[in-house]
Amino acid sequence: MTDSTAKGAAAMQIDADLVQQLAELLDTTQLTEIEVQDGDRRIRVARNVTIAAQQAAYAPAAAPAVQPAQAAAEAPQAAPENHPGAVKSPMVGTAYLAAEPGAPQFVNEGQEVKAGDTVMIVEAMKVMNPITAPRAGRLTRLLIENAQPVEFDQPLFIIE
Repeated sequence: MTDSTAKGAAAMQIDADLVQQLAELLDTTQLTEIEVQDGDRRIRVARNVTIAAQQAAYAPAAAPAVQPAQAAAEAPQAAPENHPGAVKSPMVGTAYLAAEPGAPQFVNEGQEVKAGDTVMIVEAMKVMNPITAPRAGRLTRLLIENAQPVEFDQPLFIIE
């Protein structure tokens, strides 16, 4: 072992209690990964998630049977992640459509919004982060449900 290898090995101090706390936080928040940094030390804890499970998060839970006319009307729509008006989640967390339980939603489908209007909140690590409309327009589709876990870059809503 060279001196530089010995120095590098000695410099890394792993706080097992911190890693355990982060792993428990993943379980309680249903996050897929978390990373913390303290100076030059960075710790990342992640759980294995299969691609099929991530794709299932975008699909409605139990979709009712689609009528043929309805299927024809929905067929030409672009996938939400490719839609030019899609607004995606800037973080992993839990999305809320209202400020508190029982309160009215910030916005509803079909409602006009202005740039900067709060559309929803994403809670990440007990911090409520407002998600605002990046531009004015009509909110044509909400792609998530209240209290739904969301992933980074997941489409949340569409403004046209």
